[in-house]
Amino acid sequence: MRASILWLAALALPAGSAPAQERAAAPAGVLDAGALRAVHQDLLGRPPYAAERAAWSGKSLDELAADLLARPEFWEHWLDEQLYFFLLVDNFRPQSDRVRELPAELYGGRIGVRGAIHRIALSSSFDQRNPGPDTFVTVVMEQMLGITVQKEQRELEIGKKLYDGQQGLFLGRTGSSQADVVRIAVEDRGFLAELLRREHRRIARAEPAAKDLAAWVRTLEADALAFPALVRGWVGGEAYRRRLTEKTVQPNRLYVRSMYVDLMDRLPDADEARRMETALDGLADPAPLRSVLARLLLDSGETATPERKDVPDPGAWVQGLFERLLGRSASAAELTAFTSALQDPACRTTTAVYALVSHPEYQTY
Repeated sequence: MRASILWLAALALPAGSAPAQERAAAPAGVLDAGALRAVHQDLLGRPPYAAERAAWSGKSLDELAADLLARPEFWEHWLDEQLYFFLLVDNFRPQSDRVRELPAELYGGRIGVRGAIHRIALSSSFDQRNPGPDTFVTVVMEQMLGITVQKEQRELEIGKKLYDGQQGLFLGRTGSSQADVVRIAVEDRGFLAELLRREHRRIARAEPAAKDLAAWVRTLEADALAFPALVRGWVGGEAYRRRLTEKTVQPNRLYVRSMYVDLMDRLPDADEARRMETALDGLADPAPLRSVLARLLLDSGETATPERKDVPDPGAWVQGLFERLLGRSASAAELTAFTSALQDPACRTTTAVYALVSHPEYQTY
């Protein structure tokens, strides 16, 4: 490889700690390249496809949120996030029709998020993942209600008795079975508060104000199907605007999906995703392997990267590349570095792509 190509890969972007990278926010309501990418990743678990980028040019952030929230794909991603939260992945991922049908039922308005979590917690996979009364009741109390069991030992012991078939007053309600432990937790008002707090942190990356959280709980109590409307409000709010200015490292599952969409304009199939995620999850620092996987995809011959001779305007192509992969425009120095390197016959367009997807900034969202 010639020196100029190495220079491009080394100097294209500033080094730095990926979690701390920030960018200026667009004016409120404006859908720039960064917001387009971020909202897709937050709500669908992937960046936009090429056709979606073209379709949403010039439209608003609120319009985009409304469109994505009205898709079945939003609920498919939502279910994946809930299963991951409860560690129901790999061999513990529920295979029953009752759970697999949840995205379609949520999309069709036949069940709400409270009912969906209830069904997940009643699945055999949830039971197998949390065997025994102590583990099961602890997970229900901590993950579904946000209760620190060390401070509520009496309730824990009562819940364990219910799990074993004995009657008792658990969290103020009578029950006598493992299913009752779940039912009582889901019916508790604290359940909705904890679910909405957790979801707001996941999407907007901020702890909600107490008065806002209380209002959201009342909304969802009055209308079990109001969750998408709440999320739409979050995306249009100040917390999400701040979220757009600061990036954090992508989890491995999102990184794999993002890389496939960015490089191949499709999602990985189940086997592709599992192989890559398993390899990355096994490392304390997956960043070096992420770059290797990106290189493998680029060398697969299946990416849509044009040949250098098919790029009539290198400057415009480089700007589009930055907007597509990093959600921002290239700086003057970056634009000069990339366009100058592309004038070298030994520098392929895939080299420019690799310089971006192997950089720490790409691994953030």
